[in-house]
Amino acid sequence: MQPASSIVPRLLRDLGLEQGLLGFRAVTEWPDVVGARIARRTRAVSFENGVLRVEVEGSAWRFELGFLERRLLLELERRLGARAVRKLQFVQPRGGIQR
Repeated sequence: MQPASSIVPRLLRDLGLEQGLLGFRAVTEWPDVVGARIARRTRAVSFENGVLRVEVEGSAWRFELGFLERRLLLELERRLGARAVRKLQFVQPRGGIQR
């Protein structure tokens, strides 16, 4: 009999749920990945087809994070143990970031 710790990852992969789980982790771990300074001005809100959607506080932050995208993607890959997030999409929500 195999332990559940070896069965569950294979089951998630076989059911096509592995990427969704990694995407959920990317959303929830976003503040730890970017640090307190950036986390105060951003919020990861969704993951779909390899794209992590991040709300940002203003166009200046969207512009600055565009320059940091490569480094942030590498840190996400390191944290998740996989390259699930292929792109970051920075958006300015109407009415500001909802916390």
